[in-house]
Amino acid sequence: MALLDLIWGPFAEFGFLRRAMVGCLALSLAAPPLGVFLMLRRMSLTADVLAHGILPGIAAGFLVAGLSVTAMSIGGLLAGLVVALGAGAISRATGGREDAALAALYLVALALGVTLISTRAGSVELSHLLFGSVLGVDDPALFMMAGVSSLTLVALAFAWRPLVVECFDPSFAAAARMRGGAWHMMFLGLVVLNVLAAFQALGTLMAVGLMMLPAVAARHWARNVGGMAYASVAIAIFSSAAGLLLSYHLDLPSGPAIVLVAGGAWVVSLVAGPVDGLLARWLRRPHLAG
Repeated sequence: MALLDLIWGPFAEFGFLRRAMVGCLALSLAAPPLGVFLMLRRMSLTADVLAHGILPGIAAGFLVAGLSVTAMSIGGLLAGLVVALGAGAISRATGGREDAALAALYLVALALGVTLISTRAGSVELSHLLFGSVLGVDDPALFMMAGVSSLTLVALAFAWRPLVVECFDPSFAAAARMRGGAWHMMFLGLVVLNVLAAFQALGTLMAVGLMMLPAVAARHWARNVGGMAYASVAIAIFSSAAGLLLSYHLDLPSGPAIVLVAGGAWVVSLVAGPVDGLLARWLRRPHLAG
């Protein structure tokens, strides 16, 4: 009974914890599968680049309307799309690498965002923009998280097959005229939306925590894309609940607590996961040697 009170008691007693949990659940359903595709495409750092790329738009929204979810979301969305789509357009126009264009745009966007924020934001506002406030999620932020999650899941239902084919056999995708460029742009747009939704809870510095850490951990629990997607969602849900409980009982900042739990899940997966985990590799060696 005492253990049940420790786990369920905080959520039953405090409405803001329930709201935070609902918002994190929405993020946990949609963002980790995108992280799986980013990992398979060897674009794991792209999400972090986009998380910093939305900063100037968020800063502009803050300068215009203060801590308004609507204003900051519109600004962040526009800035993120400029970075994501601009890098793709520059790469295709010049024949250069897309990651190089992303790096250049990300650095310019980050410097511009920090400059804009420093002109007016105080320490409280700066902390909110950089680290988020999952316990302060209000109705507009909650609706945005739920809307982005729903849109992402519907889009993935249609885009799943083309994205999987392009990950493992891009030559076949090109020969079959599967419009890989269009699917890629749509995929980057979904990443931007999810990073923007996560910003409301985790801030720009850790917005990709629930997207990438569960995805990287999930590769040690499944060998196929569907299994990795399910495992990543389960890890993200566990990390959200455990992180919120740790933040409540130990008086820790909630966003970093969630990301730290996800990081712990990755370490456990790396060591004990059945697929390419360190223990699994170590246990296979005597058998192979014999």
